[in-house]
Formats: sequence, structure tokens, C-alpha cells
Amino acid sequence: MLNNLSKIMASQDIWTVLLALGLAAAVSLAATPLVKALSVKVGAVDVPKDGRRMHDHPIPRMGGLAIFLGFMTAILLFVPLNTEKQGMLLGAVIIVVLGMLDDKYALPAKPKFLVQVAAALIAVMAGNRIEVLSNPNIFSPDPVWMLGWLSYPVTVIWIVAITNAVNLIDGLDGLACGVSTISAATMLIIALRFRESELDVAIMMAALAGACIGFLPYNFNPAKIFMGDTGSTFLGFIMATVSVEGMFKQYTIISFVVPFLMLGLPIFDVCFAVVRRVSHGQSPMQPDRGHVHHRLIDMGFSQKQAVGVLYVISAILGLSAVVLTASGAVKAMVFLLAMCAAAGIAWRVFLPNGPHDRGEETKADEGESEPAQAGERGENKDG
Repeated sequence: MLNNLSKIMASQDIWTVLLALGLAAAVSLAATPLVKALSVKVGAVDVPKDGRRMHDHPIPRMGGLAIFLGFMTAILLFVPLNTEKQGMLLGAVIIVVLGMLDDKYALPAKPKFLVQVAAALIAVMAGNRIEVLSNPNIFSPDPVWMLGWLSYPVTVIWIVAITNAVNLIDGLDGLACGVSTISAATMLIIALRFRESELDVAIMMAALAGACIGFLPYNFNPAKIFMGDTGSTFLGFIMATVSVEGMFKQYTIISFVVPFLMLGLPIFDVCFAVVRRVSHGQSPMQPDRGHVHHRLIDMGFSQKQAVGVLYVISAILGLSAVVLTASGAVKAMVFLLAMCAAAGIAWRVFLPNGPHDRGEETKADEGESEPAQAGERGENKDG
């Protein structure tokens, strides 16, 4: 009897998750044309002015507002809003308003950073904090670290870093949106394994993935609208905050590893960007074209090929996180190595002469022969 009741409840939970995903996707899909018209009306349009842009005509860039609307609709209908979630959503609203202003006026980096810190502080003060981390010293008698007061600055740094990391990879049509969909789906799968304690996390990630899916048809190459900072910073903020509420608190032994795998691609890119810029005597906020997607373009990949490669990398890291939570560290490492080997073999099979045969489709997509910058927004986007 209890088993049957448990199965019924589990089935209801799954349907709730699917409804949240479907509703968010439908709202995002329906709202995107309206947001596109609004972007044009208010002048939030990316006009190509230099060789860094790969598009050759003005494109609206406030599309993240449609993602936000899809996500919020599903959350308000399906998720009970306790203090932690209210703080997260209030911070997200601030991030979205900041992104809209930036897409319109191209705000300086310092005030944007300060507002992001303020938004993160609101979420942290509402209770979204990293309070425990696993101890990397396997010989220590204490398996975890209790952060105490350090939980406040550590969590703010985490949220602001991931917010900007997703923003930094938003350099090709569909890249940030697709990678965020994969990361959200990873968190969704992991949360569903712990349905009793993490159902809200599962619903939130289903809503985020659905909102991204609804926006993607307009954002794939050649993009009809860009998500802009409105979307990329919102996606980073939500995933960072939800990972604090769910992943860091649930898996004490591997609490530090799982979120890094789920968000591995943007974290990797932003870490190397900071090291690269500082080593060249530049500000960490100084735009450049050394991001991983730029390097793939320089290697001869088309936009679609480069985005596909990064999707695969993100999916491998996400699946490794799922295996880690389900089967342990050893099996996750074996899985990660096996998937990397398979990806290497596929590279040699499908691209035996390198990624230089880009074909007429690529030429039509890129328009210009200038291979410089593969960004949706060029300098401002990568800053």
C-alpha cells in the first residue's frame, strides 16, 4: 500500500515537473516575437560596427526577457515561495532590469558588477548560502568544512562568478542558451533522484530549461534575436543560486564537485579568461577574443559546428555529474574518460581533415569573410 502511494506521488511529481517545463517553453516561445518588437521599439538593437560581429544587419538583443517571463510564469504557478526563493527571485528581477538597461545603454562594467553583488547579497541574506563544503584532504578526520561567517562572501563570489561566466560564453548564436539548457537539465535529473527533498529544485530547473527551449528556435544560427545581458546574466544568476539551494546543501561529500561539473564549460572559460587577461597585464573585465568559442572559430569551425562541439562538451560534463551522484567518483571518472575518448574518435571520423571544410552553408551564414569575432554583441558581450 505504501509502495503504491509512493509511486502515485512520484508520478504526480513528474507530471508537475513536465507541466512546468512545457508551460515555461510555451510562454517563452509566444513571448519572444513580442520581446523582439519591444527591443526594436526601445532601441535595444545590436548594430554591427566592427569586424568582431558575425552578423551583417541589426539584430534585437533583449530576448532574455522572454526567457525570464517563461520561467517566472511556471515558478509562480508550481513552486511554493518561501523566504529563500523570494530572495532568489527578487535578486533575479534586479539582474533582469540591469540586463535590460545594459542592452539598451551599454553600461560600464563597474556599476554592473556592484549591482550584481547587491542582487547576490539579497539572495544570500534570504538564506541561500553555501554553508558546508567537502574537505579535499582525504586524510582529515573531518569530512566537511563548516564555513560559518565565510558562507556569506563565498556564496556571493559563487553567484556573481557564475552570473558573469554564462555571460562570457554568450558569443555565438544559441551557445549560452543551449549550454544553460543542458546544465539545467543536469540539475533537474539529479534533483529528481532526491525527489522528496529537492522537488522544488527540479521544478525550477524544468522551468528554466523549458524557457530556454522556447527561446532557442529564434536564437539558433542565423539568430533572429539575441538574449543579450538580459538573458545571459539571468540564466547564470538562477543556476548559481539554485545550485546553492540544492546541490551544495544536498551532497556534502561531493558538494564542491557536482556544481562545477554541471556548470563546467562557463566556469572553465571564465577562469582561463581571467588568467589570460591578468597575465597580459589587462583588467579581468577587459574584453578579448580568446574565449573557447573564438578559438574554435579561428580553427576553421563554422558557428554551427563550434556550438555543436561545445554542446557535446557540456553534455559530457553534465552526464559525468549525474553518474557521480548515482554511482560514485570512480565510475564518474571512468565515464568521463570514456566519453572524452569517444568524442576524440568521433572528431577523427567526422572531421578527418580538420574543421576547414565549411561549405557554402557556412559562407551564407557568416556573410563576411572576416573571421575575427564570433560574438553576438562583440566587445560589450565579452567584457
